[in-house]
Amino acid sequence: MEITVYRDQPIAREARTLPAAVYNLAHKLIARSPSGVVFVPIRSMQMLAILDDEEFVFLDNQYRSWVEIAWRQFRPQSRSALDAPVPYETVLYHPDGQKNLNRLLAEFPKALQALADKDKIEGPAKLLKFEARRSPGADKAP
Repeated sequence: MEITVYRDQPIAREARTLPAAVYNLAHKLIARSPSGVVFVPIRSMQMLAILDDEEFVFLDNQYRSWVEIAWRQFRPQSRSALDAPVPYETVLYHPDGQKNLNRLLAEFPKALQALADKDKIEGPAKLLKFEARRSPGADKAP
């Protein structure tokens, strides 16, 4: 799938932190994607999140292909543990971005988890047992 997105001039920037569980799950989904890009529908808000290694952008259904909010400049290397929050920058491109941001912080993790749950493999694991290979001449005594 290919989507072209556009941006206006930013109207606000703010330093924030993202909970480690959300950041880690997002990057787990990105790593599983053959293209390195993940599309996350946030149905409760009629928004689409597009994730890649560098940033997460959020598009509102009302404005189609115009970025409303971007989360960028993630700095996971600055944290001291894998369960510590990840600093990043929020960039708002539309006035509605500020009012949607707080709700997005609650709805985005749910949408990520719903997407991750679709790919889960249910059922018990199977252990495959293979016969050991014998190298040629292993039966001969020295």
